[in-house]
Amino acid sequence: MAALDASHFSDGEAAAFIRERGDARALDLAVEGAWCGACISKIEGGVGELPGVRRARLNLSSGRLTVSFDGPDALAEHIVRAIEALGYGARPYLPETAADAAVQEEKALLRAMAVAGFATANVMLLSIAVWSGAGEMAQSTRTLLHWISGAIALPAVAYSARPFFMSALRALKARRVNMDVPISLGVTLACALSVYETAIGHGDAYFDAAVMLLFFLLIGRYLDMRLRARAGAAARRLAALEARAARRVEADGSLKAVPASEIRPGDQLLVSAGERIAVDGEISAGEGEADASLVTGESAPVTLKTGDRVWSGMVNLGAALTVRATAAREDSLLAEITRLVEAGEQGRSAYVRLADKAAKLYVPLVHLIAFSTLIGWFIIAQEPRPAIINAIAVLIISCPCALALAVPAVQVVACGRLYRDGVLVRSGDALERLEQVSRVVLDKTGTLTQGRPRLINGDDIAPETLALAARLARVSRHPLSLALADAAGPGEAADGAVETPGCGVEAEFQGRRVRFGSARWTGAPERPGDEAGEGAFELEAWLVDGDAPPVRFVFADQLRADAAEMIAALRARGLEPELLSGDREEPVAAIARALGVTHWRSGLTPAGKTARLKELADAGEKTLMVGDGLNDAPALAGAYASISMGSAADISRSAADLVIQRDRLTSIPLALDVARAARRRVDENFALTILYNVIAVPIAVLGFVTPLVAAVAMSASSVVVTVNAMRLMRR
Repeated sequence: MAALDASHFSDGEAAAFIRERGDARALDLAVEGAWCGACISKIEGGVGELPGVRRARLNLSSGRLTVSFDGPDALAEHIVRAIEALGYGARPYLPETAADAAVQEEKALLRAMAVAGFATANVMLLSIAVWSGAGEMAQSTRTLLHWISGAIALPAVAYSARPFFMSALRALKARRVNMDVPISLGVTLACALSVYETAIGHGDAYFDAAVMLLFFLLIGRYLDMRLRARAGAAARRLAALEARAARRVEADGSLKAVPASEIRPGDQLLVSAGERIAVDGEISAGEGEADASLVTGESAPVTLKTGDRVWSGMVNLGAALTVRATAAREDSLLAEITRLVEAGEQGRSAYVRLADKAAKLYVPLVHLIAFSTLIGWFIIAQEPRPAIINAIAVLIISCPCALALAVPAVQVVACGRLYRDGVLVRSGDALERLEQVSRVVLDKTGTLTQGRPRLINGDDIAPETLALAARLARVSRHPLSLALADAAGPGEAADGAVETPGCGVEAEFQGRRVRFGSARWTGAPERPGDEAGEGAFELEAWLVDGDAPPVRFVFADQLRADAAEMIAALRARGLEPELLSGDREEPVAAIARALGVTHWRSGLTPAGKTARLKELADAGEKTLMVGDGLNDAPALAGAYASISMGSAADISRSAADLVIQRDRLTSIPLALDVARAARRRVDENFALTILYNVIAVPIAVLGFVTPLVAAVAMSASSVVVTVNAMRLMRR
């Protein structure tokens, strides 16, 4: 993806930001002017209707629109033009500038708020003088004070109302309406009526109400932006961890500093001590240690050597390393994690769709009620002033900001809360489905167990025997050989060793033949096959050193330390666990006994697991599937909701709704708790929004609300639903 300096697209530039993503192409855009769920629905719907567009997802907190499409480069230009035609701005989305753009937008709102606040304070002083001398002040003096108020208020309104006016103008140009249209209309009518009343020399002016209205509206919008920024801070913190530049090794051996966005697979990068690795890659030269806590969740540094894989976001702690890039920045691990974090808000749950439809219908309804109020009060009062004032109040107080924020605010806060504990939410409706599950189905290997065998009888083996077996094991990539090499620690590999696939490794030591492998291949006595019990899932390998007696090495796939705690937590929440595994009956039974799981099945193929999930679904169960292997991908995709471990195969993570980044099983009940709490917050937000409108709108229609009070009430309603969503951040 090219790195352009332009803040907005010029003709032909959008194509430079296309990136390849699997079997499709993708374009990341920063959208300007989107404030609520109705904006999300409008933009995603408008872009999604374009021929060739597969999917469009807008993240409200970051303003990032991700579009997946099939087609030529020219389609990127059509996408940008479609966004502009909807009344919104579009510019390149660059992680390194996204946070800066948000800061600039906040500063612009603060400046507008400061101007409105200054004008409010001064106009209110003049208004107090007018009100206090209402019975004694000459009309000419009152008119003069009104003109002075207007001289202060009108320029302040022209400057401070720009965020609302520009958004409303873009919407009207696109022949659409948004929530800023009634706000702009209300402010404009208040100012126009005040100028008219002042010009004719009698009546009241509402310059104080207009500027104070803007002041409170800007306070509400600024607080809303700050709260949404806090709620979506997880994704921005991740983006901040992405290296903005790297040093590329050129063909002549020289070093050139380049933006991270220009790195391509195959580029050689020099990473010095203390530098963050910009993209996924492979060590081509050098050895050392790196901080991989972002990837593994562990604080202990990892040792790196030539040929080892590295990921974006890792920090080099030792000597300089040369890294061969294997992915562009947009396709690297850190960028993918950022997209996973953002995906929670991008998804379209049933609640979001309901809120979007309500907001879409609500804006025309607001204008209809305001117009009816205008006509009705004109008939009742027989003059335009009270009719216009009441219509303005209705336009302002019934703005659907709170309704549009009710669900997205909860979603983004819940996703940020889970990310803080190492859980990535991949779809917006995942939490909604997770809250409804009635049964939990668990895989065994790699989920309840660690997924890798460990030597368990090392204390019974002589150190010199262990060292000899380890020299053979270091030649092989077999899981038991890796486990033995890990138990023995660093050391030399056997020279001239030969591995026989499926059997073991052998080599010559001081004229004698040494073998490490299966009992049948090494000639060791095979153990009886009728043993059972807790050790039935043990694995073994043998070392035969010349004529010496064979030595047995025993391995076992250990239960995760928090597996029993997780099972107990699920039962405490009313969910019965079930174990499904493709392993033999004995090891599955042993694991089930150890954890107290009464429902289990063994020897299942991927199709068998999927069939069992279908049985449960037919029985009315809504299942949560937790797995990690390639064979779990069909079951994860077919379950009502699914969770994958962070160490899972790529295809399994892609099929899951949530990913547990740090492989902590206790994160499963935590995710259930957050999902249930999120449902409560959504219900509460809908109730608060309905209650507000049921009370506020009729009062405004009846003429008991001034535009100033309407502005305070509308801003307060938006802040209330967002603050209610922020309660999810509490542990």
